[in-house]
Amino acid sequence: MDKEMLNYTQNRELSWLKFNHRVLEEAQDPTVPLLERMKFVAIFTSNLDEFFMIRVGSLYDMAQTDHTAVDSRSGMTPKEQLDAIFAAVAPLYKERDKTYSEIKKLLSPYGVCGLSIKELEAQEKKYVKKYFKDQILPILSPQIVDANHPFPHLLNKALYVIANLKQDNKSMLGIVPVPQFVSDILYLPGHDIRYIRMEKVLMEYLDLIFEKYEVTDRNYICVTRNADISPDDESLEINDDFRFRMQETLHKRRRMAVVRLETAEPLPKDAEKYFCDKFKITPAQIFRTKMPMKLDYIFSIMDKVPSSMKRPLVDEPFTPQPCRYLTDDSVMKQVKKKDVLLSFPYESMDPFLRLIKEASQDPSVLTIKITIYRLAKKARLVEYLCAAAENGKEVTVLIELRARFDEQNNIDWSERLEEAGCRVIYGFDGYKVHSKICLITYRNKNEIQYITQVGTGNYNEKTAAMYTDVSLITANKSIRNDASVFFKNMSIGNLNGSYENLIVSPTSLKPKILHLIDEEIKKGASGRIVMKMNSVTDVDFIRKISEASQAGVKIDLIVRGICCILPGVPGYTENLKVTSIVGRFLEHPRIFCFGEGPDQKVYIGSADMMTRNTEKRVEVACPVYDSRIKDQLVHMLEIMLEDNQKARELQSDGSYKKKEKGTKKVCAQEYFMKEALTVKRPKKADEAGLWVRILKWFFGKQHR
Repeated sequence: MDKEMLNYTQNRELSWLKFNHRVLEEAQDPTVPLLERMKFVAIFTSNLDEFFMIRVGSLYDMAQTDHTAVDSRSGMTPKEQLDAIFAAVAPLYKERDKTYSEIKKLLSPYGVCGLSIKELEAQEKKYVKKYFKDQILPILSPQIVDANHPFPHLLNKALYVIANLKQDNKSMLGIVPVPQFVSDILYLPGHDIRYIRMEKVLMEYLDLIFEKYEVTDRNYICVTRNADISPDDESLEINDDFRFRMQETLHKRRRMAVVRLETAEPLPKDAEKYFCDKFKITPAQIFRTKMPMKLDYIFSIMDKVPSSMKRPLVDEPFTPQPCRYLTDDSVMKQVKKKDVLLSFPYESMDPFLRLIKEASQDPSVLTIKITIYRLAKKARLVEYLCAAAENGKEVTVLIELRARFDEQNNIDWSERLEEAGCRVIYGFDGYKVHSKICLITYRNKNEIQYITQVGTGNYNEKTAAMYTDVSLITANKSIRNDASVFFKNMSIGNLNGSYENLIVSPTSLKPKILHLIDEEIKKGASGRIVMKMNSVTDVDFIRKISEASQAGVKIDLIVRGICCILPGVPGYTENLKVTSIVGRFLEHPRIFCFGEGPDQKVYIGSADMMTRNTEKRVEVACPVYDSRIKDQLVHMLEIMLEDNQKARELQSDGSYKKKEKGTKKVCAQEYFMKEALTVKRPKKADEAGLWVRILKWFFGKQHR
């Protein structure tokens, strides 16, 4: 472990918790519409769920198997990290409860009311009781726990209503799973959006469920299980079908160890000890919450709000705009002549989908090759790829079945693609394929030509309207040659390919980035580095950034989430600034800029500067050669660095501070939305051609 590095680094898990706290701060911002604020509470909650399932789960395993291992960025053992996490999470629960309660109270005058049984009107109570008896009671699966009825397996993130039951001086535990196939909330009759959560309904009518018993200590609980399991860890035969291995992995995940217990009411000491013994956890892993343990229903409530009420409650709708570089003519024809950049969600993903659709129908197209990490539940992209295969094109899809929590979705899509005649491959043992690259091959007379697309985000039509990302589409010969070699290497299982322009992990990406930083180090105080990404944890990158700072290079890192390097530490990172933006859209692009002026080098890609990305994933970053697009990307970074509304600056002690407002308010995401609405776009080719023909006719007539 590099002890000197501990002076300017911090623990990744604690850094992540600070990021999620910034999400919660958006829920506390009075300038954000109320239902959008509630949405941020829901996002904070789901983020924390995943954090416990993956990161805490991973540390839990390490504490059992390698308890002496030390985190290189903080010097902490796995147990020390877990203790620090549990201590840091406890106040976040209280802050979240308070935030939720305040928003809920402010929503009430608008007729959006989450209620308890006590708050219901007489007619509403009758309605709820009848609904419970008719629709819910017949499908419940209650259970007692005693000598003849063992404690059941509690599913990950499922809700269970519990109570103490007494009969003939004998006490036992009663458990009722809240059915997962019914709605989380019950809407009450009327014009307002009045609702009651299903677990509260079950708690109210436990006497009807356990008729023979005296019911006390009503509560509901939820366990979070370790989900950090990889199919590569499984001892399966090498010829096993990979889809089968993934199905087995998903099945095993359901039975992993409990890492957190959430309760609605405080547990009596005897109940606390009972659950600690049962789940093999400590009291520090039990968290009480006064708000719902699941908040997914807030999205359906947002959809249910009448249009007349939406303005003060939700963000003003924004429709992704047409690409600034393209007309409505054929995308393939236009890309053959010029590079195109799509900027999501300010611009639509539609041009890329049109490109694939055109390629699926174009007689000159021979092959389409693409890497896929995450897809939407409904994906036009898949339909176009299937159509291409059915039209006789050779379609190769490298689909990553290990995309966390999207495994089943990707398994389903892989089967659909294979059925249509696509060639589906799954990547490598031990290495996830996280790249976002597509290659279209076509014949132009007797010559083979290519169109290449490289992006920073997934080919997901849903998230393209919610995440900020960029996507480059180019016919550049240098890039397309590398893309062709890349897909050849993926097909034959070669991770060690050599590329002239593309930089690809796990082999060339990190060395190339470090080399580009070295080039700026040579310039000393004239050096300039601006990099935008989601997370920074890679120790080699961190050391090199510190070295650059010490050489006088001016460095700006725009990092949404985890950042293990601390800026402004005397002697180490004095010339480094770290900015984080959390706003309406999830910041997701990876853009790397080295130098300034005409010699500036700009890359976009799929990789964060995390060890998992640089060493354990297949990632692709692509140089940007078109001067217009390069200028656009640099302009985007400059606006983000000027943001003083949603941006926060990381301090040398690991805390975040809001930027000074200044005289001019700059919110980068709002700026880009306005820019997308006002930017001038090229005229249609046929329209421009018509004017050329008219002018030629006119001047020809004058000449005669």
